[in-house]
Amino acid sequence: VQLQAFGGGLVQAGGSLRLACAASGSTFRINRLGWFRQAPGKEREFVTGITGAGGVTSYADSVKGRFTISRDNAENTVYLQMNSLKPEDTAIYYCAASPGLRISQSVSNYAYWGQGTEVTVSS
Repeated sequence: VQLQAFGGGLVQAGGSLRLACAASGSTFRINRLGWFRQAPGKEREFVTGITGAGGVTSYADSVKGRFTISRDNAENTVYLQMNSLKPEDTAIYYCAASPGLRISQSVSNYAYWGQGTEVTVSS
């Protein structure tokens, strides 16, 4: 499975960005999908996740009400709509996938990772 994330960039505080992550290869292995982020000097942290059919989602408290995850299984793509961005959202954002059915907030529970896309929010 290969994951490619794109859509990052520089945006002012209060603005929006939409990230996308396209999966290719043995996509039948994928059930849960997630987005993580890593800011400079910090550990990679869970942002949001979604189950295989897209019926269940989970968000970190820091992004609830501002970020929305969705997936298009026909296109093997997961999206992250980010609104009301804050400077503290600045990080490299990674998409991740695994065969697991339930959403996990643990980095170690995801077998496949994209290369990351950088998001910078200016104040």
